[in-house]
Amino acid sequence: MNPRGAVAIVGAGSPGLFRASPDTPINLAEQAVSRALDDAGLKRSQIDGLIIQIGSPRGTDYDLAASMLGLNVRFAAQPWAHGRFGATVLTHAAMALSWGLADYILCFAAYNNSSFGRHGSKERPSYGESLREGGGPHAETPHAGLTAPVAGAGMAAQRYFHKYGINPGKLAAVPLAFRRHAMLNPEAVMRKPLTREDYFASRYIVEPLRLFDCSVPVDGSVAFILTTAERARDCKKPPIQLLGVQGIHAGPNEFIFGQPGLGVNQSDVFDYKPAGADDLVFRMAGVKPADIDLFTTYDAFSPIVLWALERYGYCKPGEAADWIQNGRIELGGELPVNTNGGFLSAGHFNSWGEILEIVRQLRGEAGERQVRNAELAQWGTVVGDSIIFGRDRTGAKELS
Repeated sequence: MNPRGAVAIVGAGSPGLFRASPDTPINLAEQAVSRALDDAGLKRSQIDGLIIQIGSPRGTDYDLAASMLGLNVRFAAQPWAHGRFGATVLTHAAMALSWGLADYILCFAAYNNSSFGRHGSKERPSYGESLREGGGPHAETPHAGLTAPVAGAGMAAQRYFHKYGINPGKLAAVPLAFRRHAMLNPEAVMRKPLTREDYFASRYIVEPLRLFDCSVPVDGSVAFILTTAERARDCKKPPIQLLGVQGIHAGPNEFIFGQPGLGVNQSDVFDYKPAGADDLVFRMAGVKPADIDLFTTYDAFSPIVLWALERYGYCKPGEAADWIQNGRIELGGELPVNTNGGFLSAGHFNSWGEILEIVRQLRGEAGERQVRNAELAQWGTVVGDSIIFGRDRTGAKELS
Protein backbone atom coordinates (compact mmCIF):
# COMPACT_ATOMS: atom_id res chain seq x y z
CA MET A 1 0.00 0.00 0.00
CA ASN A 2 1.35 3.42 -0.95
CA PRO A 3 0.45 5.89 1.84
CA ARG A 4 1.11 8.92 -0.38
CA GLY A 5 -0.99 11.87 0.76
CA ALA A 6 -2.81 9.90 3.47
CA VAL A 7 -1.56 12.19 6.26
CA ALA A 8 -1.14 15.95 6.39
CA ILE A 9 0.12 18.76 8.59
CA VAL A 10 -2.85 20.94 9.48
CA GLY A 11 -1.39 23.16 12.19
CA ALA A 12 1.99 24.79 12.70
CA GLY A 13 3.22 27.26 15.27
CA SER A 14 6.21 28.72 17.08
CA PRO A 15 6.71 31.52 19.61
CA GLY A 16 8.35 33.58 16.88
CA LEU A 17 11.88 34.81 17.45
CA PHE A 18 14.58 32.18 17.87
CA ARG A 19 16.82 33.79 20.46
CA ALA A 20 18.36 33.09 23.85
CA SER A 21 15.27 32.85 26.04
CA PRO A 22 14.65 32.95 29.80
CA ASP A 23 11.71 30.58 29.31
CA THR A 24 11.88 26.89 30.15
CA PRO A 25 11.39 24.43 27.29
CA ILE A 26 7.86 23.58 28.43
CA ASN A 27 6.91 27.27 28.50
CA LEU A 28 8.27 27.67 24.98
CA ALA A 29 6.33 24.56 23.98
CA GLU A 30 3.06 25.98 25.33
CA GLN A 31 3.43 29.04 23.13
CA ALA A 32 4.10 26.94 20.03
CA VAL A 33 1.28 24.50 20.80
CA SER A 34 -1.28 27.27 21.34
CA ARG A 35 -0.36 28.82 18.01
CA ALA A 36 -0.50 25.49 16.20
CA LEU A 37 -3.97 24.79 17.60
CA ASP A 38 -5.19 28.20 16.47
CA ASP A 39 -3.54 27.68 13.09
CA ALA A 40 -5.45 24.43 12.62
CA GLY A 41 -8.71 25.68 14.10
CA LEU A 42 -8.72 22.83 16.61
CA LYS A 43 -9.49 22.58 20.30
CA ARG A 44 -6.97 21.22 22.76
CA SER A 45 -9.42 18.46 23.68
CA GLN A 46 -9.24 17.12 20.11
CA ILE A 47 -5.56 16.23 20.44
CA ASP A 48 -5.30 12.53 21.28
CA GLY A 49 -1.72 11.82 20.21
CA LEU A 50 1.59 13.32 21.33
CA ILE A 51 5.19 12.94 20.16
CA ILE A 52 7.77 15.26 21.67
CA GLN A 53 11.41 16.23 21.47
CA ILE A 54 12.27 18.33 24.49
CA GLY A 55 15.66 19.04 25.96
CA SER A 56 18.51 16.97 24.44
CA PRO A 57 17.86 14.49 26.04
CA ARG A 58 17.29 16.47 29.24
CA GLY A 59 13.96 18.06 30.08
CA THR A 60 10.31 17.22 30.53
CA ASP A 61 9.07 13.72 29.73
CA TYR A 62 6.00 13.05 27.59
CA ASP A 63 3.69 12.29 30.54
CA LEU A 64 4.53 15.48 32.42
CA ALA A 65 4.36 17.45 29.17
CA ALA A 66 0.84 16.15 28.51
CA SER A 67 -0.22 17.09 32.02
CA MET A 68 1.32 20.57 31.88
CA LEU A 69 -0.16 21.24 28.44
CA GLY A 70 -3.63 20.08 29.49
CA LEU A 71 -3.73 17.12 27.12
CA ASN A 72 -5.35 13.70 27.41
CA VAL A 73 -3.85 11.38 24.80
CA ARG A 74 -4.17 7.72 23.90
CA PHE A 75 -0.90 7.56 21.99
CA ALA A 76 2.41 9.06 23.10
CA ALA A 77 6.06 8.70 22.13
CA GLN A 78 9.31 10.46 22.91
CA PRO A 79 12.32 9.80 20.66
CA TRP A 80 15.73 11.03 21.60
CA ALA A 81 15.86 14.80 21.19
CA HIS A 82 18.61 15.01 18.62
CA GLY A 83 18.91 17.36 15.68
CA ARG A 84 18.41 14.80 12.96
CA PHE A 85 15.16 13.34 14.27
CA GLY A 86 12.60 16.04 13.45
CA ALA A 87 11.45 14.33 10.27
CA THR A 88 11.46 10.99 12.11
CA VAL A 89 8.92 12.38 14.58
CA LEU A 90 6.58 13.34 11.74
CA THR A 91 7.06 9.96 10.08
CA HIS A 92 6.14 8.15 13.28
CA ALA A 93 3.08 10.37 13.64
CA ALA A 94 2.07 9.44 10.09
CA MET A 95 2.43 5.73 10.85
CA ALA A 96 0.38 6.05 14.06
CA LEU A 97 -2.38 7.90 12.21
CA SER A 98 -2.39 5.28 9.46
CA TRP A 99 -2.93 2.57 12.09
CA GLY A 100 -5.69 4.52 13.82
CA LEU A 101 -3.77 5.00 17.08
CA ALA A 102 -4.91 8.62 17.21
CA ASP A 103 -6.99 11.14 15.26
CA TYR A 104 -4.93 14.30 15.77
CA ILE A 105 -1.28 14.04 16.78
CA LEU A 106 0.63 16.95 18.24
CA CYS A 107 4.38 16.90 17.53
CA PHE A 108 6.64 19.47 19.09
CA ALA A 109 10.23 20.25 19.91
CA ALA A 110 11.38 22.68 22.60
CA TYR A 111 14.93 23.55 23.53
CA ASN A 112 16.71 26.03 25.74
CA ASN A 113 20.22 25.42 24.48
CA SER A 114 21.70 28.72 25.65
CA SER A 115 21.50 27.71 29.30
CA PHE A 116 24.06 24.93 28.78
CA GLY A 117 27.04 27.07 27.87
CA ARG A 118 29.46 26.17 25.11
CA HIS A 119 31.96 23.40 24.53
CA GLY A 120 35.20 24.13 26.35
CA SER A 121 33.69 26.91 28.48
CA LYS A 122 33.84 27.08 32.27
CA GLU A 123 30.10 26.47 32.34
CA ARG A 124 30.45 23.34 30.21
CA PRO A 125 33.99 21.98 30.42
CA SER A 126 33.19 18.70 28.68
CA TYR A 127 31.01 18.02 25.68
CA GLY A 128 28.27 15.64 26.74
CA GLU A 129 27.93 13.70 23.51
CA SER A 130 31.60 12.79 23.50
CA LEU A 131 31.09 10.95 26.78
CA ARG A 132 28.88 8.27 25.24
CA GLU A 133 30.29 4.78 24.84
CA GLY A 134 32.48 4.81 21.75
CA GLY A 135 32.28 8.58 21.51
CA GLY A 136 29.55 10.52 19.79
CA PRO A 137 28.00 10.14 16.32
CA HIS A 138 29.86 13.08 14.77
CA ALA A 139 33.30 11.40 14.71
CA GLU A 140 34.13 12.58 18.21
CA THR A 141 37.17 10.61 19.30
CA PRO A 142 38.03 11.92 22.77
CA HIS A 143 41.30 9.98 23.13
CA ALA A 144 42.59 11.78 20.01
CA GLY A 145 41.33 15.18 21.11
CA LEU A 146 38.31 15.25 18.77
CA THR A 147 35.56 16.18 21.20
CA ALA A 148 33.30 18.43 19.14
CA PRO A 149 31.17 17.81 16.02
CA VAL A 150 33.04 20.42 13.97
CA ALA A 151 36.17 18.25 14.01
CA GLY A 152 34.49 15.34 12.23
CA ALA A 153 32.80 17.69 9.77
CA GLY A 154 36.04 19.51 9.04
CA MET A 155 37.98 16.32 8.38
CA ALA A 156 35.24 14.97 6.11
CA ALA A 157 35.28 18.26 4.19
CA GLN A 158 39.05 18.11 3.77
CA ARG A 159 38.84 14.58 2.43
CA TYR A 160 36.02 15.47 0.02
CA PHE A 161 37.69 18.59 -1.35
CA HIS A 162 40.96 16.71 -1.85
CA LYS A 163 39.33 13.75 -3.61
CA TYR A 164 37.53 15.92 -6.16
CA GLY A 165 40.11 18.72 -6.45
CA ILE A 166 37.64 21.33 -5.21
CA ASN A 167 38.64 24.83 -4.14
CA PRO A 168 37.32 25.10 -0.54
CA GLY A 169 36.51 28.75 -1.18
CA LYS A 170 33.51 27.68 -3.25
CA LEU A 171 31.87 26.70 0.02
CA ALA A 172 31.22 30.40 0.70
CA ALA A 173 28.17 30.26 -1.56
CA VAL A 174 26.27 28.32 1.13
CA PRO A 175 26.49 30.70 4.12
CA LEU A 176 26.18 33.74 1.84
CA ALA A 177 22.96 32.40 0.31
CA PHE A 178 21.46 31.44 3.65
CA ARG A 179 22.30 34.81 5.20
CA ARG A 180 20.47 36.56 2.34
CA HIS A 181 17.46 34.37 3.08
CA ALA A 182 17.67 35.07 6.83
CA MET A 183 17.65 38.81 6.18
CA LEU A 184 14.11 38.31 4.86
CA ASN A 185 13.06 36.23 7.87
CA PRO A 186 12.00 38.27 10.93
CA GLU A 187 12.45 35.18 13.14
CA ALA A 188 16.10 34.58 12.16
CA VAL A 189 18.83 35.26 14.69
CA MET A 190 21.50 36.32 12.17
CA ARG A 191 20.13 39.12 9.97
CA LYS A 192 23.18 41.33 9.51
CA PRO A 193 24.46 41.34 5.90
CA LEU A 194 27.33 38.93 5.26
CA THR A 195 29.78 39.71 2.46
CA ARG A 196 32.37 37.50 0.78
CA GLU A 197 35.00 39.66 2.45
CA ASP A 198 33.42 38.98 5.84
CA TYR A 199 33.36 35.26 5.15
CA PHE A 200 37.00 34.97 4.11
CA ALA A 201 38.15 37.26 6.93
CA SER A 202 36.53 35.02 9.54
CA ARG A 203 38.73 32.62 11.49
CA TYR A 204 39.00 28.92 10.87
CA ILE A 205 37.26 26.73 13.43
CA VAL A 206 38.59 23.47 11.97
CA GLU A 207 40.14 24.04 8.56
CA PRO A 208 38.62 24.27 5.97
CA LEU A 209 35.54 25.31 7.98
CA ARG A 210 35.37 28.95 8.98
CA LEU A 211 33.23 30.67 11.59
CA PHE A 212 30.36 31.27 9.17
CA ASP A 213 30.37 27.64 8.07
CA CYS A 214 29.11 26.69 11.55
CA SER A 215 25.56 26.85 12.84
CA VAL A 216 24.22 29.18 15.53
CA PRO A 217 22.50 27.52 18.55
CA VAL A 218 19.16 29.08 19.53
CA ASP A 219 16.28 28.55 21.95
CA GLY A 220 12.70 28.07 20.86
CA SER A 221 9.88 25.70 20.08
CA VAL A 222 7.99 24.49 17.01
CA ALA A 223 4.75 22.50 17.02
CA PHE A 224 2.92 20.65 14.27
CA ILE A 225 -0.48 18.95 14.28
CA LEU A 226 -0.98 16.01 11.91
CA THR A 227 -4.12 14.15 10.96
CA THR A 228 -5.53 12.05 8.14
CA ALA A 229 -6.19 13.61 4.76
CA GLU A 230 -9.95 13.24 5.25
CA ARG A 231 -9.98 15.11 8.58
CA ALA A 232 -7.47 17.63 7.29
CA ARG A 233 -9.95 19.13 4.86
CA ASP A 234 -12.14 20.28 7.75
CA CYS A 235 -9.33 22.29 9.30
CA LYS A 236 -8.67 25.99 9.05
CA LYS A 237 -5.66 26.11 6.69
CA PRO A 238 -4.73 24.24 3.49
CA PRO A 239 -3.32 20.86 4.55
CA ILE A 240 0.27 20.06 3.67
CA GLN A 241 0.46 16.41 2.73
CA LEU A 242 3.28 13.96 3.35
CA LEU A 243 3.76 12.44 -0.10
CA GLY A 244 6.84 10.32 0.46
CA VAL A 245 9.10 9.44 3.37
CA GLN A 246 12.21 7.48 4.15
CA GLY A 247 14.07 6.95 7.39
CA ILE A 248 17.49 7.69 8.76
CA HIS A 249 20.15 5.29 7.51
CA ALA A 250 22.66 3.84 9.92
CA GLY A 251 25.60 1.49 9.81
CA PRO A 252 29.40 1.37 9.62
CA ASN A 253 29.52 3.63 6.54
CA GLU A 254 26.94 6.25 7.54
CA PHE A 255 28.14 9.53 9.01
CA ILE A 256 25.90 12.46 9.92
CA PHE A 257 28.46 14.98 8.66
CA GLY A 258 29.40 13.28 5.41
CA GLN A 259 28.20 10.99 2.67
CA PRO A 260 28.39 7.22 3.28
CA GLY A 261 32.02 6.20 3.67
CA LEU A 262 33.31 9.78 3.80
CA GLY A 263 33.79 10.13 7.55
CA VAL A 264 37.11 9.32 9.21
CA ASN A 265 35.59 6.43 11.20
CA GLN A 266 33.72 4.77 8.33
CA SER A 267 34.56 1.30 7.04
CA ASP A 268 34.88 1.57 3.28
CA VAL A 269 37.01 3.62 0.98
CA PHE A 270 34.84 6.52 -0.13
CA ASP A 271 33.29 5.57 -3.44
CA TYR A 272 29.70 6.64 -2.94
CA LYS A 273 27.09 6.27 -5.66
CA PRO A 274 23.82 7.86 -4.47
CA ALA A 275 20.44 6.50 -5.49
CA GLY A 276 19.05 9.95 -6.28
CA ALA A 277 15.67 9.68 -8.02
CA ASP A 278 15.58 5.95 -7.17
CA ASP A 279 15.44 6.71 -3.43
CA LEU A 280 12.28 5.47 -1.73
CA VAL A 281 11.14 9.00 -0.89
CA PHE A 282 10.89 9.92 -4.59
CA ARG A 283 9.37 6.62 -5.65
CA MET A 284 6.74 6.84 -2.92
CA ALA A 285 5.88 10.45 -3.81
CA GLY A 286 5.82 9.68 -7.54
CA VAL A 287 8.15 12.57 -8.35
CA LYS A 288 11.80 13.15 -9.25
CA PRO A 289 14.36 15.73 -8.09
CA ALA A 290 13.60 18.04 -11.03
CA ASP A 291 10.00 18.36 -9.77
CA ILE A 292 10.98 19.79 -6.36
CA ASP A 293 10.43 23.54 -5.92
CA LEU A 294 12.46 24.02 -2.74
CA PHE A 295 14.78 21.91 -0.64
CA THR A 296 15.63 22.13 3.06
CA THR A 297 18.37 20.25 4.83
CA TYR A 298 20.35 19.86 8.03
CA ASP A 299 23.09 22.48 7.66
CA ALA A 300 24.95 22.34 10.96
CA PHE A 301 28.04 22.92 8.79
CA SER A 302 28.17 24.30 5.24
CA PRO A 303 29.57 21.24 3.40
CA ILE A 304 26.65 19.11 4.54
CA VAL A 305 24.51 21.04 2.07
CA LEU A 306 26.75 19.88 -0.79
CA TRP A 307 26.53 16.26 0.29
CA ALA A 308 22.75 16.35 0.73
CA LEU A 309 22.27 17.80 -2.76
CA GLU A 310 24.40 15.00 -4.16
CA ARG A 311 22.70 12.29 -2.11
CA TYR A 312 19.27 13.13 -3.53
CA GLY A 313 20.42 13.42 -7.13
CA TYR A 314 20.31 17.16 -7.69
CA CYS A 315 23.88 16.85 -8.96
CA LYS A 316 26.53 14.14 -9.20
CA PRO A 317 29.13 13.35 -6.51
CA GLY A 318 31.86 15.96 -6.53
CA GLU A 319 29.79 18.45 -8.53
CA ALA A 320 27.81 20.25 -5.83
CA ALA A 321 30.42 22.94 -5.09
CA ASP A 322 30.20 24.14 -8.69
CA TRP A 323 26.46 23.44 -8.95
CA ILE A 324 25.53 25.86 -6.13
CA GLN A 325 27.37 28.86 -7.59
CA ASN A 326 25.77 31.94 -9.20
CA GLY A 327 22.66 31.97 -7.01
CA ARG A 328 21.39 28.54 -7.93
CA ILE A 329 20.30 27.74 -4.34
CA GLU A 330 19.06 31.24 -3.56
CA LEU A 331 15.56 32.67 -3.82
CA GLY A 332 14.88 33.09 -7.51
CA GLY A 333 17.38 30.35 -8.35
CA GLU A 334 16.77 26.91 -9.80
CA LEU A 335 16.45 25.22 -6.38
CA PRO A 336 16.08 27.53 -3.36
CA VAL A 337 17.59 25.84 -0.30
CA ASN A 338 16.85 26.63 3.38
CA THR A 339 14.86 29.73 2.53
CA ASN A 340 14.43 30.60 6.22
CA GLY A 341 18.20 30.98 6.62
CA GLY A 342 18.89 27.46 7.84
CA PHE A 343 20.91 26.47 10.88
CA LEU A 344 23.69 28.79 9.70
CA SER A 345 21.66 32.01 9.99
CA ALA A 346 18.08 31.43 11.16
CA GLY A 347 19.42 29.32 14.02
CA HIS A 348 20.21 25.69 14.78
CA PHE A 349 16.84 24.35 15.82
CA ASN A 350 17.24 20.70 14.94
CA SER A 351 15.39 20.62 11.59
CA TRP A 352 12.07 21.83 12.99
CA GLY A 353 12.53 25.37 11.74
CA GLU A 354 13.19 24.14 8.22
CA ILE A 355 10.06 21.97 8.17
CA LEU A 356 8.07 24.93 9.53
CA GLU A 357 9.48 26.90 6.59
CA ILE A 358 8.23 24.24 4.18
CA VAL A 359 4.70 24.51 5.61
CA ARG A 360 4.77 28.29 5.25
CA GLN A 361 6.16 28.15 1.72
CA LEU A 362 3.63 25.62 0.46
CA ARG A 363 0.80 27.66 1.99
CA GLY A 364 2.11 30.87 0.42
CA GLU A 365 2.78 32.41 3.84
CA ALA A 366 6.53 33.11 3.58
CA GLY A 367 6.27 36.83 2.84
CA GLU A 368 9.30 38.41 1.16
CA ARG A 369 11.06 35.06 0.82
CA GLN A 370 8.13 33.28 -0.82
CA VAL A 371 9.11 30.83 -3.55
CA ARG A 372 6.79 31.52 -6.45
CA ASN A 373 4.26 28.78 -7.23
CA ALA A 374 5.75 26.38 -4.68
CA GLU A 375 3.95 23.05 -4.95
CA LEU A 376 6.49 20.44 -3.79
CA ALA A 377 9.19 20.67 -1.13
CA GLN A 378 11.71 18.19 0.20
CA TRP A 379 13.36 17.88 3.57
CA GLY A 380 16.38 15.61 3.27
CA THR A 381 19.56 15.05 5.25
CA VAL A 382 22.88 13.56 4.31
CA VAL A 383 22.06 10.51 6.48
CA GLY A 384 19.11 9.64 4.29
CA ASP A 385 15.98 10.68 6.19
CA SER A 386 13.63 12.62 3.98
CA ILE A 387 10.05 13.75 3.54
CA ILE A 388 8.50 15.19 0.40
CA PHE A 389 5.62 17.54 1.12
CA GLY A 390 2.92 18.85 -1.19
CA ARG A 391 -0.16 21.02 -1.01
CA ASP A 392 -3.50 19.26 -1.21
CA ARG A 393 -5.55 20.83 -3.98
CA THR A 394 -8.27 18.19 -4.10
CA GLY A 395 -10.70 19.77 -1.70
CA ALA A 396 -8.74 21.98 0.68
CA LYS A 397 -9.82 25.55 1.30
CA GLU A 398 -8.01 27.83 -1.11
CA LEU A 399 -5.85 30.73 0.05
CA SER A 400 -7.57 34.09 -0.13
